Amino acid sequence: MTMATVAVIGAGAIGRAHVETIRRSDTCRLAAIAEPVAKGRAYAESLGVRWFAEPRDLLDGVKPDVAIIATPNATHREVAVACIERGIVPLVEKPIASTLADAAAIATASERAGVPVLVGHHRRHNPIIRKARAIIGEGALGRLTNASVLSTFYKPADYFEMAWRREPGGGPILINLIHEIDLIRHLCGEIASVQAIASNAVRGFAVEDSAVVLLRLVNGALVTLNLSDTAAAPWSWDLASGESPNYPPQPAAVQTHFISGTEGSLALPTLDHWRYTSTKSWFAPIGRESICIERGNPYRAQLEHLVRVARGEESALISARDGMLTLQATLAVHKATKTGQIVRPDQEAES
Repeated sequence: MTMATVAVIGAGAIGRAHVETIRRSDTCRLAAIAEPVAKGRAYAESLGVRWFAEPRDLLDGVKPDVAIIATPNATHREVAVACIERGIVPLVEKPIASTLADAAAIATASERAGVPVLVGHHRRHNPIIRKARAIIGEGALGRLTNASVLSTFYKPADYFEMAWRREPGGGPILINLIHEIDLIRHLCGEIASVQAIASNAVRGFAVEDSAVVLLRLVNGALVTLNLSDTAAAPWSWDLASGESPNYPPQPAAVQTHFISGTEGSLALPTLDHWRYTSTKSWFAPIGRESICIERGNPYRAQLEHLVRVARGEESALISARDGMLTLQATLAVHKATKTGQIVRPDQEAES
């Protein structure tokens, strides 16, 4: 089978990470890069691929098999629709858009044209998450009762030299917590309501640096999420899972996600499965099984999935409509921190 051609639209940090994944792939090749600034052109030339200032010129001039959209969030709708109109299957980096209206427009265009759109919530492709979803789906935990998520880490001062990271929309709720929201939806079920408190007490920026979130799921389970990007701590998926070479390995195993049910519990990313082997009681001993799996690169798995979807071999693991629901729930968290009220994500779609 011939190698699939991939265009990367947007050559910032995320776009370049995708480029490196493509270059290491044996199933596809980088065809072109679209990036309006001069350093984008220099980057494309250094890789020996075609460069375009405008995404539409790239799509028309190269006609790639698939495209990866890593442009600013506010531009996702325009670029995604341009891909759909040309029958090119895109992967849109998370979040799918900056507004629900734009997300809905992408989803509707995708469905009407019959052109799949994938959203870059790459954690769903991690073998750890795939195994966890299988364990939960098989009923090994029984009826889910509650879950706790820790997302605490430290962003250094130079991270905030880019002004937008200190301004509304640049805080860890929309940048980081959206991953946790997506994982909860993927593993535990849809979100019925949201309560949240946020604080900017440490840095004093216009955006939060810490937040605590309470979710009620449609199935009745309760979820707490503890978030901070100013905590000297290792309790976050990025630091604990080892899926990204950007972060150093931890000196000891770290758990960040704890999912409990009536028949057992699961800790991630270690995949420790806790359950009673005889009497089910807090007075009885409980057993622990550490489930071993073969680790894998979720970014590479996501890329290969994108190609298979474009070839009609698979359905999208996270479609545009699915990505919109994750954005909807994340925006509900943001609204809850501002209003102090219980917010229903489905009402956000109506407002």
